[in-house]
Amino acid sequence: MRFFIVVVCISLGFSCSPSYEELPPPNILWISHEDLSPIYGCYGDDYASTPNIDKLAESSIRFTRAYSNAPICAPARSTLISGQYAVSLGTQHLRSEIPVPSSMRILPEILRDAGYYTSNNVKTDYNFSHEGRWDESSSEAHWRNGPEGQPFFSVFNFMITHEGPTNALRASDTEQLAERRDPEKAKLPPYIPDSPRMRQIWAHMYDLLAVFDEGVGDLLNQLEEDNLLDNTIIFVFSDHGHGLPGHKRWLNNAGLQIPFILHVPEKYKELASNIQGQVSDRMVGFVDFAPTVIRLAGAEVPEMMEGINFLGPEAEENPYIFGYRDRADDCYEVSRSVFDGRYLYVRHFMPQLPYFQQAIIFNKGGSYEEFNRLANLGQLPQETQKMYTKKPVEQLFDLQEDPHETTNLIGEERHASLLQNLGERLDDWMVKHRDTGLLNEGDMMTRAVADNSSVYEMARAYSEADYRDILAGAKAVGKFKEASELQTYFDHHDSAVRFWALIAADAHGDEVSGIKANLLKLLDDESLAVGVKAAEICIRHSFHLDKAYKVLEKGLKDDYEPLVLQAAISTRLLEEKAMPLLPVIQGEIMPKYSGEIWERYRSWSYPMFIGMALDQTQINCGVAIDTRR
Repeated sequence: MRFFIVVVCISLGFSCSPSYEELPPPNILWISHEDLSPIYGCYGDDYASTPNIDKLAESSIRFTRAYSNAPICAPARSTLISGQYAVSLGTQHLRSEIPVPSSMRILPEILRDAGYYTSNNVKTDYNFSHEGRWDESSSEAHWRNGPEGQPFFSVFNFMITHEGPTNALRASDTEQLAERRDPEKAKLPPYIPDSPRMRQIWAHMYDLLAVFDEGVGDLLNQLEEDNLLDNTIIFVFSDHGHGLPGHKRWLNNAGLQIPFILHVPEKYKELASNIQGQVSDRMVGFVDFAPTVIRLAGAEVPEMMEGINFLGPEAEENPYIFGYRDRADDCYEVSRSVFDGRYLYVRHFMPQLPYFQQAIIFNKGGSYEEFNRLANLGQLPQETQKMYTKKPVEQLFDLQEDPHETTNLIGEERHASLLQNLGERLDDWMVKHRDTGLLNEGDMMTRAVADNSSVYEMARAYSEADYRDILAGAKAVGKFKEASELQTYFDHHDSAVRFWALIAADAHGDEVSGIKANLLKLLDDESLAVGVKAAEICIRHSFHLDKAYKVLEKGLKDDYEPLVLQAAISTRLLEEKAMPLLPVIQGEIMPKYSGEIWERYRSWSYPMFIGMALDQTQINCGVAIDTRR
């Protein structure tokens, strides 16, 4: 139990005399929502209508440099609830079922052991099972369901601001609002095309924020009704940036920066004594939320957690914020970032893939449909056109001078030292945390299963030197000049290094004839993930076609879904060259993964993304499929 000193001062000529009393542990309430950047009114956005949040902010701390560590929900939420980087756990891909260490305890478990009642309403999406980790996790979960007088940790997540409602433009979602935003007054960033449709979507996004604000007001009223407002520390935040192109799924500031309001009642101010005033520019990331809440509750932070405590007398400072973007839906890529408070450095390990891939998720309605319509008409602004082209291997942005991240400073000599430092910090961080994104997802999962282990433990069986070897292979992407420079990587004993050699060759472009023999050998690789990638490259360049198609078919027919997904993604990337695989896709594979999700797929996890990849494959080959579900 935590004890606090309350000093009572009587100013009528008497000196201050201390008296001691025991305060109860604070209640802790998280009010989170989906898919919005820092656009509350209290952040200076005069287009927003957020009276409840703004009023709360008047007696709270507004963080100006708070970040999700991932620009999409599942890896962001995994990081948030575990206090560990998703890339450490292997939970960085959207949506997956990752084996985690049996000894791992997440935030609600630790608070429950510390005497808290824990409730979650209702989203989890952690990429691992939440069963048994909360006292209650359901659409009915509430602090009111706990024993009277017991401190609580309660989470309420609002889905109304998710990209689904934002892009659907349903009038019913905002019908309770007395006033709506005028699309003509919307202020669009330079990478959002200025069309009537996009203005309408942008305005609707702000209206959904207003609906969320009403939800915040309702929860605050409930606290007041229960006489708990003065005993409850309140967090209000988003899970990552806007649910629009250029934000969600983008590993940049627009995708990572979040609004974050922290309310600490007067009696508990000592718990945030390191922060003076109502605005803080302290850098905090999602990985830090769990350790901080644990210390607020007076419990001990497990050694396994990787974040810091950013509040109170024992608070630590973050010199850097690290970010990651891996597979989202069936779009597989690997990018990493590091931010020092002014400069954001991004490394794309699969630069050959554009942001807008030829994939179901980028061919749905709403903003994506409008972007594609304008692209087909040649009416996209220059900043938006970049989303349809290959990515640079590296990016460096000065967010102080260039908040919209339009100017890549890579190549400027004056930033050479800064670039080297940030690159080294990123390398060290990836190795220290055994970043599992350096392992192909299918391979990563196969290795963990083979070891009868968690992904986390499997990765930590690597020595630092061995992990640096894998990183060296990944960093060869976009950096070598002659194919012969990859030979050492093709011959490496670790399949992860061989995989990155293939990615490097693929990113190099059309001149891959010099590695034809390597490709033939790797078609028979002991790692099916390596063989599948080799097959994709062979088919794209018309090498060893009979064998390559057989390897891809083998991957599609495999019983292990993470490997099947890799084969399905490679098949989709072949576009019309996947035509010879249509009979097996339509006759054997799609029926296996069909179900009721979106009236088409068997589950929200691997079967959905396998199905999405193979649906797009069929579309690429001229098959008519309705994707607007």
